[in-house]
Amino acid sequence: MITTATLDVPGAHLYYEVRGQGPLIALVGAPMDAGPFAPLADLLATDHTVLTTDPRGINRSRLDDPAQDSTPALRAADLSRLLTHLDAGPATVLGSSGGAVTALALAQTRPDQVHTVIAHEPPLVNLLPDAARIHAETDDYIATYLAGDVIGAWTKFMRVAGIELPEGALEMMFGGERDPQQVEDEHRWFAHEMTHTDRWQPDLNALRSLGNRLIIGIGEESTGQLCDRTSHALADALALKPTHFPGDHTGFADHPDQFATRLRGELSR
Repeated sequence: MITTATLDVPGAHLYYEVRGQGPLIALVGAPMDAGPFAPLADLLATDHTVLTTDPRGINRSRLDDPAQDSTPALRAADLSRLLTHLDAGPATVLGSSGGAVTALALAQTRPDQVHTVIAHEPPLVNLLPDAARIHAETDDYIATYLAGDVIGAWTKFMRVAGIELPEGALEMMFGGERDPQQVEDEHRWFAHEMTHTDRWQPDLNALRSLGNRLIIGIGEESTGQLCDRTSHALADALALKPTHFPGDHTGFADHPDQFATRLRGELSR
């Protein structure tokens, strides 16, 4: 059974879902909403209480001010309030992509609320030696998107991210008639979230204090991609050995069975 509800927090109304019973695990994305986590959540709910949520401003989590930016600190505070509301922690938190940055920000500010943090491919560009170049390229494709060239922006994004797609894939994915909510969430990501996530500077000393409670996850098929590089940079800075998970940047959604098996193995160590 899935329980759905909305929690009112300062400036926003957070949609969330709860499944199962047992130790609490939160599955967190940004800008990804709760939907793609559902297959993994169902698998974990056999012996866990599983929290999934739409981050503020995305899909069902509405904002009082739609022009508000989404920062890792704000999203971490939202997650903290959800965990307090559920009163079932401390929690295991699996964050992917921007959600991994959210999870790291939560671990820095509220380490008492987390049992284990799995940061799966956080895009922490500031940790790279060529950060200035990547930031400039990011600013360029954001400007391209906001000027109305959606395909051009995604073409530039994929090049910076190191993701290769078949010819014509972007036109199929982002051209023609599109779901209005998807377009709204996409615009919010480019206009109000991406820069704050990619430029977030982790407190490495605070993260080191987590010890083996912090796991840096990398997709087995992500080699050479930007988030593979940033994840290795974070692991190196913290003197941690990264853990490889099935699939690539979205392995939790593409291969939920294998991902759940690997995750359970890591949590049982």
